[in-house]
Amino acid sequence: MRAFALAAIAGSVAVACASASTSSSGLRGKVMRGPITPVCRINVPCEEPARGVKLFFSRSGKVVGRTTTNNKGWYRIALKPGAYSVTTNRPGFEHRPKPSRVTVRTDRVRRVDFSIDTGIR
Repeated sequence: MRAFALAAIAGSVAVACASASTSSSGLRGKVMRGPITPVCRINVPCEEPARGVKLFFSRSGKVVGRTTTNNKGWYRIALKPGAYSVTTNRPGFEHRPKPSRVTVRTDRVRRVDFSIDTGIR
């Protein structure tokens, strides 16, 4: 009986380890916004990290995921594999980042960096 119980525990641990080691799918990357001045100059930054921007990921017109960038413009989100439209919580030009459509691959966290046009000219 004791050998049976140990075998059952070992099997449960193996299943738990196997499911914990499978990678999830999603996206990660950096969001930049610019231009931040009307005239870009040599050796002067013309864009900056988009801090505190909410990214919304939609499929068939329905938001299925959302994340917020950190103070350095980085984000990370777990998403199911498939194609998504991307928008932000910012008005006007900043509403649709580039790229505005992304594809999430199976069992992979893919890096996708976004650029947000501020409309400053």
